[in-house]
Amino acid sequence: MEPISLILTALVAGAAKAAGDAAPDAYKGLKALIKRRFESQGKSASATILDMYEKKPEKTKPLLEDELTEAGADKDEEIIKLAQKLMEQLNPQEAAEGKFSVQISGGTVQGLTQQNTGTITQNFS
Repeated sequence: MEPISLILTALVAGAAKAAGDAAPDAYKGLKALIKRRFESQGKSASATILDMYEKKPEKTKPLLEDELTEAGADKDEEIIKLAQKLMEQLNPQEAAEGKFSVQISGGTVQGLTQQNTGTITQNFS
């Protein structure tokens, strides 16, 4: 999975889980870490986009994806590892199959591409 896709997937999955139960700590941490990254780069409006993404992911995905890429979140080892941890907690079987694997080495981030045919259904109120 590409790093940016992993981050976006983790945010939506974490928000969906938080809607029904208490938000997982990894989700809270991921969201806070991304917000800090935005704010450190003077992109406080991007933090608002992050909040909007939780409520309307289909409409705000391209915008958030651009903001995350511009902020370098897709190359941030700490953000990627936290997104992986969250997905491992929410989908342990898929994580065990390597679906959320991202390789980070020497400043280079590579996604592991697989033929994933699974479906994730998320309902937002």
